[in-house]
Amino acid sequence: MAFIALRSPDVSPRDERRASVRAAHFLALAAAPTFAIMAGLTSIFGDATHGMSCFATAPASPLSGMVAMYVLMSAFHLAPWLKLISR
Repeated sequence: MAFIALRSPDVSPRDERRASVRAAHFLALAAAPTFAIMAGLTSIFGDATHGMSCFATAPASPLSGMVAMYVLMSAFHLAPWLKLISR
């Protein structure tokens, strides 16, 4: 079985590394707004399936819901934004 190169011979490893660093930087910046949007949508539309399955249980803490989880995840992923703003 012959080895097939997955990269173009015209692209240097340095260019590939730069592209992957840019992609990682973009993904790091995309995380916080994505989780904030998910928190907003979940708070607006609610989580009816979770409420129906847990109807018989005792009232839970407000920090145990999906909205709180998304807000916390958004806060934890703010570091790339703070670094960008501080430059």
